[in-house]
Amino acid sequence: MDDQENKKELNKASGVEKIVEARESGEELLNKRVSEVNERIRKYMPHTIQSTILMAFTVVSFTLLLILGLMLYTLFARRMRSGTIEATQQLMEQSVVNLEDYLVSMRRISDAMYYDVIKNADFERDSVDNEMNIIYEAHKDNLVSLSLFMQDGTLVSASPISSLKTDLQVTTQKWFTSAFDKMENLHFSTPHVENLFLDPAYKYSWVISLSRVVELTENGSPSLGVLLVDMNYSTIKQMMERINTDSTGQYIYLTDSSGNIIYHPKQMQINYEIIRENNINNAHYADGIHDEIFGGEKRQVIVDSISYTGWKMVAVLPEEAYQLDISNMRLLVILLIACGLLIMIFINKMISSLISRPLNLLNRSIRNMENGDIYPEDIYVGGTREVEHLGKTLRHSLGRINQLMDDIVIEQEEKRKTEMDALQSQINPHFLYNTLDSIVWMIEGEKNKDAVFMVTQLASLFRISLSRGKNIIPVEQEIRHAENYMNIQKVRYKNNFKVTFDVQEEVKKFATIKLIIQPILENAIYYGVGDMDPDDEGEIKIIAKFEPYGDDMVISKGIDDISKKPDETNLRNSGRVGETGMENDISMGDIYIEVRDNGFGMPPEVLENLLNDQEGVKRAPKHGSGVGLVNVHKRIKLRFGEQYGLKVESEPDEGTCITIHLPAVLFNEENQKLLESGHYKSLRNKSAHDF
Repeated sequence: MDDQENKKELNKASGVEKIVEARESGEELLNKRVSEVNERIRKYMPHTIQSTILMAFTVVSFTLLLILGLMLYTLFARRMRSGTIEATQQLMEQSVVNLEDYLVSMRRISDAMYYDVIKNADFERDSVDNEMNIIYEAHKDNLVSLSLFMQDGTLVSASPISSLKTDLQVTTQKWFTSAFDKMENLHFSTPHVENLFLDPAYKYSWVISLSRVVELTENGSPSLGVLLVDMNYSTIKQMMERINTDSTGQYIYLTDSSGNIIYHPKQMQINYEIIRENNINNAHYADGIHDEIFGGEKRQVIVDSISYTGWKMVAVLPEEAYQLDISNMRLLVILLIACGLLIMIFINKMISSLISRPLNLLNRSIRNMENGDIYPEDIYVGGTREVEHLGKTLRHSLGRINQLMDDIVIEQEEKRKTEMDALQSQINPHFLYNTLDSIVWMIEGEKNKDAVFMVTQLASLFRISLSRGKNIIPVEQEIRHAENYMNIQKVRYKNNFKVTFDVQEEVKKFATIKLIIQPILENAIYYGVGDMDPDDEGEIKIIAKFEPYGDDMVISKGIDDISKKPDETNLRNSGRVGETGMENDISMGDIYIEVRDNGFGMPPEVLENLLNDQEGVKRAPKHGSGVGLVNVHKRIKLRFGEQYGLKVESEPDEGTCITIHLPAVLFNEENQKLLESGHYKSLRNKSAHDF
């Protein structure tokens, strides 16, 4: 027993602990949700006193304008709605009166024919044709025909046509059967085509038939018959068309007591089931105004009955019928509110901009600073003392950061320069040994002129390689260095291959990094045409061309004289305005130097990793000086930017084309110092930012 009680106590304690844990978990979740809501509220709330005042003023003003506008809108919308209904009711009342007068006149024709003619005639000896023709001629504008039939469907008399169609069962006609259903009443049919008589003109008219049972006397004996008055449907149609001229979507139609449509302005669409009408239900409405929803559309229906007939005239006012006037009122209210808001916003904008402009400018500077596209002098300094102090502090900090970045760039450039010097120290002994060996061979063979040529080319080669310790030289010198190198190699390879240079004169005046063509030529010899059979006609082509920015470049006047014009066109030509019109961009366009050979080419797997300096990739075995394409590619990117460098195209047994892409920067002392310092990339970035 004690053990069971202990277990119960433990279970209770465990249950209480779970309840407490669940409650704590729920409270923690609730607190988290509340914190999220508060955070969102704080996110959209103003954070300064000025913005709080402006926001409160804006909200109060907008609320008052909105309440006033809604009151005006509701009042006028209600008045316009009731005015539309009243106008429609008046129109319907007048139309009902006109239609009743017309139907009464038709009934009088039937009464005159029955009581004044048929009642007084004995059809054994009398004819009513003459009287019927007289009555028809007197009312022919509103009648199509008058006719009298016996109970068995035999035609007694008719006007204006008395030739009945053959094989026509008159007794089965709707107007005939309706007359005998309720003999004491007059019966009006729905519109139909008159199809009783043979019209020589083949004219078929739409009619509404008024039929009634009449008592005929034949040789003193009474019998029954049917008097038919075919009213011209066009008369009723014209009446209804005159009241259906509203363009707001409101329309009026006519039905009989069962809901069959007599007239509808959209009769064709209803017949083809393009649209539907609630005519059956509307015909059973009591006279007055009714609200209904039909076809998912809310609308109001006004019903008025036509005396003597049981017909119903129905006016349909959909919501859109009120929309034109209500829309105009809504537009007026919105314009009033909008004008008030615009005036208020304009005033608030002027006040708030005076306070927030310094902060916005400083914030913009900070965002640009985050992107790294800003210089210390671009940091905004102004506004109140606090904002000005922040601007000065940021300007000082950014200047210090840029200085450190420049130091890193210079340090990397010095590292590259040291690597280049080390590579040159490898180039010189190796290349010098082979060249001097060739010179000794020429001297021993008493080819003194060839030896002098080789010594001259070698001296020019090393003079350009040294370039007084400068890494930036004119393209002209780099091309000459390549020519010296190829002249020496052609002698060493005994002219086994052909070398051609196709260099535009404009290109020679631009600046380049030295020793970028020679390593590519070296590769073209060792991996391309060097081992080819002389009969295969190996060839190396060096093509250098200049592509300016835009179409307004004027190179023909001489690059040395470009900077003499002070206008913007000259600035573009002098390299001070770049491709997009950016100031301080010293590039005038692009330089492309192609080295083509028709040698062995390279397979795709070697070509893919040719410019990749990562370990483990498959590349061709090194020959020659050791200054590879990767080194040239990286030196160009480091100096000018990622958009420049080498592009290699090659196919096995087809040859190789290596393209050097450089910016077209005029070679002068100022630009040489800028490029030597490694600041060209940062200058382009600043130009893009300024633009």
